[in-house]
Amino acid sequence: MFKNVGSNWVVSLVSMLAIYFITPFTIHKLGDDGYGTWNLINAITGYLGLLVLGVPMASVRYFAQHVATGDEEKLNETIGSCTALYLVLGVIALVVGAGLYLFFTHTYNIPTTIREDAHWAYALVVLFVSLGFIGLLPSGILAAYDEFIPRNMVRLWGVVLRLVLTFALLAINASLTMLALVQLACLIFDFGFCWLLIRRRHPRARLRLADFNWRMTRSIFAFSLYVLVLTAGIRLSFETDSIVIGAFQNVRSIPYFTVANSFVVYFMEFIIAIAAVVMPTATRLKTSGRSEELREVLLKWSKIAFSVTLVVGLFLIVLGGRFIATWIDPTFERPAGQVLVILMISNLVFLPVRGVALPILMGLGKPGLPTVGFLVAGLVNLGLSILLVRPLGLAGVALGTAIPNVLFAGLVLLQACRELDTPLRGCVRYVFARAVLGGIPVLALLLWFKLGLDAHGLTELAGAGLAMIAVVALTWAVFVYRNDPYIDLRARLPLLKAWSRA
Repeated sequence: MFKNVGSNWVVSLVSMLAIYFITPFTIHKLGDDGYGTWNLINAITGYLGLLVLGVPMASVRYFAQHVATGDEEKLNETIGSCTALYLVLGVIALVVGAGLYLFFTHTYNIPTTIREDAHWAYALVVLFVSLGFIGLLPSGILAAYDEFIPRNMVRLWGVVLRLVLTFALLAINASLTMLALVQLACLIFDFGFCWLLIRRRHPRARLRLADFNWRMTRSIFAFSLYVLVLTAGIRLSFETDSIVIGAFQNVRSIPYFTVANSFVVYFMEFIIAIAAVVMPTATRLKTSGRSEELREVLLKWSKIAFSVTLVVGLFLIVLGGRFIATWIDPTFERPAGQVLVILMISNLVFLPVRGVALPILMGLGKPGLPTVGFLVAGLVNLGLSILLVRPLGLAGVALGTAIPNVLFAGLVLLQACRELDTPLRGCVRYVFARAVLGGIPVLALLLWFKLGLDAHGLTELAGAGLAMIAVVALTWAVFVYRNDPYIDLRARLPLLKAWSRA
């Protein structure tokens, strides 16, 4: 699993690096109104993704099951059935997107200078979302075959393509339409190269509508309904905030929240890189009856996910506002920094569960609690955000997101422990206890950089980050993972092992 998760992490890191350059360039080219409108378009059209009905996650589960049993006929029936579903749902998304166009044009006060451009961009984004349904198929097949590394090579080239096209096209014409065209171009590139990869490495896998099987489709559809509920909860939790802010404040306020939230979203992708491997692995282990290995996956990878979340989270909580001021503009430091602190504190609990416990339950075919729970959390998020946005502003919207996510994470972890016959107290002690204690010197170091050295600017913040990494490497090796039953860093690092014995 380490190689697969590691390749996912490389893609996430490269994507974050690309966003580091793309975001300020895009904001400066489009302005606050233009960038706020772009985020609004993506927030509205993002709900079209619900029409995919959870087929992608359901398809990966069934693909992995048939690959594990070596049943190529069933695998191709599943591929054909998913293809038909994607095509039908894509057409439905186009129709619904056309209806949402009226909502977009009549509900929000788009500045007249960019109104026509926004309308064209909206249409292209709807087309992108609709075509994106069938674009998900190759990724699911490659995940089932455990082909994460070659798949991620294509994704890396896609990130480079997006970076180049964004800078080139916005330099020619700084418009929302150009951003939408970049998305379409990257989708076509990704689908084409991934399918070529499948044809070369797994020629027996076919994409034919003739393989459509109604019984298989019903099985996929039944599981996908749970995933649909999960996706609805995710949308409500992470993609509704821009709509609330645009409705109760103004579109100029959206970038301040979006910039802070972008850290959470992209770091979440980093953690979900674990989930992308964990879910098909859980399905394969369950199919093979290897329950002890499943418990190891839950404990080991939950601790890894929390360790990574804690380290990155502490840096963003303490120095995130100053990084935003350097990255975007000093005016963003206070409002965006406040939002970032609230979101990251809650994600110290939420992200490890989202990355490991939740996909394990989905892979086991136990989607009830995580899906319904996420939907309830999303609805509570929406209600709290609307309730708190007027008295507390952007911080109120952030609190509306943070509170239900923490409660949801606790319930999912409890359910995962029950399903795998793992004591909750032992799980919490193993995953969180040592890492939290190990985080104390890291927090002290970061506070010293902020309050003692008054670190500002990219160079000083980078220095703080490097110093933090050094402290983390030492603390995690000699304390957090010392004598760990699943991964002992000292045994992997002979120099640290010898130093610690001395």
